[in-house]
Amino acid sequence: MRSRRSWHHRAVPPINELTRIEPVHLDRLDRQGIFTTGLLLEVSETPTRRQTLADQVDATTNDVLMWRDEALMLNLASFGPAEHQLLIQARIEGLRRILALDVDTFKARLRAAAAELKVDPPSDLTMEGWWDQARTLEDE
Repeated sequence: MRSRRSWHHRAVPPINELTRIEPVHLDRLDRQGIFTTGLLLEVSETPTRRQTLADQVDATTNDVLMWRDEALMLNLASFGPAEHQLLIQARIEGLRRILALDVDTFKARLRAAAAELKVDPPSDLTMEGWWDQARTLEDE
């Protein structure tokens, strides 16, 4: 038995930080009481729940999977708006994009994005931590 999800134990990003969600869907999710990425992850844990949510907000299950993918990434440890901007700059929009890269490529993409944004890149330890966490969340 796995322990409860980590996003239950710390501040979770608000749902409006997701960049891949239409405003109309944000409004509908808000009306359903889903206003954090943690709540979104909870109500979309299984295929049945994803279908129910999609029906409730007039979206597709692919939309819900895309939102979930980005929400999982936003809920990595030590991850905030600046880190989200960095990953967007590196063209990594969600967990699946992290999973598609080996750790060295992932770190190189983030370093290049940091240089483009003229900011310091995260430490190797932080980047490796995100990459490792993405692997543990893979089965979510």
